[in-house]
Order: sequence, then structure tokens, then C-alpha cells
Amino acid sequence: MEFFKIRKDIPFMKHAVAFNAISFITFVAAVFFLFSRGLHLSVEFTGGTLMEVSYSQPADLNAVRDQIAKLGFSDVQVQNFGTARDVMIRMPAVKGQSSAQQSEQVLNALKATDANVQLRRTEFVGPQVGDELAVDGLKALAFVIVGIMIYLAMRFEWKFAVAAIIANLHDVVIILGFFAFFQWEFSLPVLAAVLAVLGYSVNESVVIFDRIRENFRRYRKMDTVEIIDNAITSTISRTIITHGCTQLMVLSMLLFGGATLHYFALALTIGICFGIYSSVFVAAAIAMWLGIRREDLIKHTTKVAGDPDDENSGAVV
Repeated sequence: MEFFKIRKDIPFMKHAVAFNAISFITFVAAVFFLFSRGLHLSVEFTGGTLMEVSYSQPADLNAVRDQIAKLGFSDVQVQNFGTARDVMIRMPAVKGQSSAQQSEQVLNALKATDANVQLRRTEFVGPQVGDELAVDGLKALAFVIVGIMIYLAMRFEWKFAVAAIIANLHDVVIILGFFAFFQWEFSLPVLAAVLAVLGYSVNESVVIFDRIRENFRRYRKMDTVEIIDNAITSTISRTIITHGCTQLMVLSMLLFGGATLHYFALALTIGICFGIYSSVFVAAAIAMWLGIRREDLIKHTTKVAGDPDDENSGAVV
């Protein structure tokens, strides 16, 4: 399916240096903000108080957030779980207050507007648990990266695997850089979005790499630059359809998903936008600079005289 078909190849690789210079500057800025400002980690990583309360009727989450905010608590996560009447509240630890004191203060504030509110459970999430979650998240990220590299190296060639991983890590670091610069809350849903972006971004790279391999077999007189330009140009329509439809879905979560899905959708939006850029301008250019050739993708086999598998064996002209 195509929205349009471009008759003449666009010379993307002619501007590869400029595109990758912009990418490198953005990457360096993201790394700088990560080290200078750091991530604003959520309760899951830093530790805090977790409360589960139940209402007699569907709860108004915005009203609950406002009531807790009036108590002076910041970075509080409020979301439904199970049913619309069950609410989970996560609060960061406050110096000088115990978990029991926090939960009692919040429960009294909620009962001031609805006397039927019931406390189901309350617990303290210690920093040790948060550290374990951070380590497990980094392990998951590492396993995903290694798995993608092995897959691409087996399907294509090691130069494509290196190019795709550099491009994908570029996307991940830039997402983290945005969260560090604006000090948006980095929670487990955001970590899930980062892992999703890794898989989503590599999908676009695989499509372009597949077309490059096909072009090497089809167009014998084209050089590597022309092959890559043709591959990217011929897949632009498909790229617009795929990313456009995905972004519409993510945009609906961003606008109508509420506070629970806001940063998850925001991370996906950043990842999709930079994923297009990295797949087209970064991954393909790096593969070109690594010296990808027709011989790397097309293996020549030498026919042996008298080979029974050769249909022309024994023919006399």
C-alpha cells in the first residue's frame, strides 16, 4: 500500500554528514543533561508510600490529586486499579514523616470529602526495592540490545547490526535527555516505552536494510550510495503510513489517557519522531560508512564440474 510514489530517488546520502552532525549534537546535549541534571525518578525507583483506597462509587482521580496536593505532597501518582472505584496512590518519602503518618494524613483528607472512603492497604516501598527495579530495568535494556544485534547480524551482516544498534541507542539516549532536561517523572511505564521504542525503531531499520539487500541483487550497475538512496525513497510511503498510524494512537493516549499514560505516551512520541530520523539518516549512513558492499550480502557459489545438482551439468553445445 502506498500513498504516493516518488519517481526520482532523493539523494539522502548526499547530506548524510549534515544529518548526522545534527544527530551527534543532539546526542551530546542529551548526555550532558543526563549527567548534569539526572533523571527525576518516580516512587518505584526512589522508594515511598503506596496506598490503596476504595470508594463507594467511581472515583474522580483529578479531585483526589488536588486533595493530596493541598497537603503539600508533590510527585504523587494516582491511578485506578481493578475497578473505577479502586484507587492506588504512590507518594515519595518525606523527611521527618513515617509511612504510617503519610497514609493517615492522606486518608483523613480524602474522608473530609467522602466519608465512605476505605483504606485497603498501605505499605512502604524502600530504596532497596527501588535500586533493584533500576538494576532490573538496565538488565532488560541490555538484553534487548544484545538480542537485536544477534538478530540483525544473523539476518543481514554485522555492519547492519552495528549501524542499527548505534541508531537505536541514539533514540533511547535522546528520550532520556528530554526527561532529564524538563525533569519529567521517569517511572516504570516510561521505561516500558523506552523498551518499546527500541523494538519499534529497529523495525524501520530492518525494512530499509531489506530493501538495500534487494537493490544490491536487482541493480548491478548502481553504486552503494545510489542503492541506499533508492531503498529509502522507495520505502518513504510505507514509513509515513506506519509511523502516522502509530502516532495517531499514541496521540490519543497523550490527549485522553490522563496523567497515568501521559509520560508513557510522551516518551513514545519522542521515540517515534527520532526513530524515523535515526532509521533513515543515521542507520543507513553508518552502514554506508562501515563499507557495506554487494559482496557482503550476496554470496557467490562456485559450481563444480559434474555437479549432480546443476541442471546444466553434462550439457554439450
